[in-house]
Amino acid sequence: MAIYTKTGDKGTTSLATGERVVKTDVRIEAYGTVDELNSWIGALRAAVRLSAVGCQSSDEQLAWLQNKLFNLGAALSGAPGVWIEDADVQQVEQWIDAMQAVVPPMRAFVLPAGSEVVTRCHICRTVCRRAERRMIEAQSGEKELRFINRLSDYLFVLSRYLGHQNGEKEEKWSK
Repeated sequence: MAIYTKTGDKGTTSLATGERVVKTDVRIEAYGTVDELNSWIGALRAAVRLSAVGCQSSDEQLAWLQNKLFNLGAALSGAPGVWIEDADVQQVEQWIDAMQAVVPPMRAFVLPAGSEVVTRCHICRTVCRRAERRMIEAQSGEKELRFINRLSDYLFVLSRYLGHQNGEKEEKWSK
């Protein structure tokens, strides 16, 4: 498979449907941001593997999510088929609920700070929120939007969970 095709040299690219669009098209921005999120999750996985606690199950969850983000990119590029299922959203919700049962109740906003693994969770969360905004601009489907919205919640709770498991104290926002 050729890495370069030269078909994008003039600022256009193809969607999965074969339609050529400018590389600044909202759909390209949406799945490009999802791709960026996927890369950041890869960096998060590297940090998770180095953290003291919560490694294997969190790494497995993040690997599953990376595959789902490729599915999401396929959906956003117009590839035919169903790429995100209700069961995918439910799975993320189950993981959130399980982590929420472990961490102390949140009584204040927390700063996106802490250890390497915690801060990478927050970076992933903010890129995820941007992906969601781009997907709204691209008029993405309801399941896809629910999935990306729930993923940002998961990443926030994961930051709290991993910090808690590693004995970190959350930094609370103070006015």
